[in-house]
Amino acid sequence: MQNKDGKTFEDIFWADSIADDVIERVEKTPLLKELTKKHGFIVMDEKTPSGTIHIGSGRGWIISDAIAKALRDKGVKARFILSSDDMDPLDRPAKELSKEDNEKYMGVPFRHIPSPVKGYKSFGDYFFRQCTDLFPEFGIEAELESTGHEYEKGSFNKTIKIALDNAGKIQKIYADLYGEEAAMASKLPFNVKCPKCSRIATTLAIEWDSKKEMIYFECRNDVVKWAKGCGHKGWISPYSGNGKFPWKVEWAAKWLTKQVIVETAGKDHFTQNGSRTVACRVSVDVFDYPPPYPSNGYEEGQGYEFFTVGGKKMSTSKGHGLGFAESINYAPAKMLRFLLIRTRPNAAIDFDPYTNDLILLYERYDQAERAYFGKEDLGEKENARQKRIYQMSHVGKLPERMPPQVSFLHASMLVQIFEDEKLIFESLKNTGQLPEKASKSGIDCIKERLAFAKKWVEEFAEEQFRFKLQHKVPDNIDLNQKQNDALHLLAEKLKKQEWDEKSLFNEFYSICKEFGIKNTEFFEAAYKVLLNKERGPKLAPFILALGKEKVAKMFEGV
Repeated sequence: MQNKDGKTFEDIFWADSIADDVIERVEKTPLLKELTKKHGFIVMDEKTPSGTIHIGSGRGWIISDAIAKALRDKGVKARFILSSDDMDPLDRPAKELSKEDNEKYMGVPFRHIPSPVKGYKSFGDYFFRQCTDLFPEFGIEAELESTGHEYEKGSFNKTIKIALDNAGKIQKIYADLYGEEAAMASKLPFNVKCPKCSRIATTLAIEWDSKKEMIYFECRNDVVKWAKGCGHKGWISPYSGNGKFPWKVEWAAKWLTKQVIVETAGKDHFTQNGSRTVACRVSVDVFDYPPPYPSNGYEEGQGYEFFTVGGKKMSTSKGHGLGFAESINYAPAKMLRFLLIRTRPNAAIDFDPYTNDLILLYERYDQAERAYFGKEDLGEKENARQKRIYQMSHVGKLPERMPPQVSFLHASMLVQIFEDEKLIFESLKNTGQLPEKASKSGIDCIKERLAFAKKWVEEFAEEQFRFKLQHKVPDNIDLNQKQNDALHLLAEKLKKQEWDEKSLFNEFYSICKEFGIKNTEFFEAAYKVLLNKERGPKLAPFILALGKEKVAKMFEGV
């Protein structure tokens, strides 16, 4: 199916549009065309495991995963590789380490610092796996790497030599962008890992012997203010794990080393003369490699927008923000994936589970699901977009039939009415929301939603969504005669016939008209009897869920 522009409607989805742009670029670039024939389209991302990794990084991982999937859907081989930058050093005290360990390991790479929790290879491994162990729940398909391991096995040896042989070019890039006084404008672009104290932040590379392929360094106290060197010095090979590039140079080195075709990042990396600017120039001028999408030569392109919670930018380095691993306590992983998939990367996200944001998120998910299965018509273009969003955000195998849907608000109401799950399922069958022969997967979907609705009510929901069901008419109830008469008539009608939500809702207004009572007074009276408060969930589905006989008995007692 095509639109007027000749593109399929699936291309309306942002990841498909990016995939089209990437494929077109590769076809026009002989080097990239040759590389992708051999290795496929490499989509790359990386993260320094310096502590709890925030949900903002998760946005990048899901973006990268979606792009890789979109590429594969267009018939090309594509892989998403996520690397842990565990060769980076500890540069500020970590709350997970003791005062003594912070002093001992300051300036040491995260891969060489013990894990604060048993069962992990290192400090870096622990914080990286806190996130990556959850990838199946988020539907993220990624090949996981350690940057430190890549150094150790020699993957960067070629680019290390190129960079050191062309140190003058790299220094000029820094001088042009930041001025002659910039530190990297006069330093060799390599940080040796001291073989004596294992620190990588306290060494200064002083001389490079290109013929012998050896580098002279000193481990000193004046390289950084936050870590002290041991005084060791001498010649050492820069290869196979004996050191690392400075970050901005390393980014460019990775692109050539891993032959990256796509790598995006948060928009803060794409600021003018920022890390992406340096990496692009080093990639072009030193490594002779085309920077990956969204960059084009010296042009940085655009990074993705921030993911904020309650208006606060996610920043673990500043000691606040929501961790990726912690995020599943605020919304199920598949719902967070849906949120990130449905929102274009250049649009900011502010999500707050303490407000109506979570209710709206579930409503949008349910609508996309209905559109996917042809149960709701949103128009040709929007149907196609919602189908693709559902397809790309779904975790696991797509169901053949639409699972039974229970709105999140209705689920939150049910868990407050019934303590026994069996009674909830009986109510759902009585109201026609759960087929008698529902599949196990369908029932599991409802159970999952009920479980999170219960958590939301107990931990996040505003007072308007919480209630305590009354089992007898409250003693302090104060209703006028019209309210009493209206409730008595409703009780009589509830007992006489069957109702669905629509017909019962319409009946409320007929009763109000009959007694000359305001709608607000009628609803207020009903809620006072049933909940001992003036507001509550939508009354018609609430009554049907409770059971019309039980409600009728309560109203008769007014």
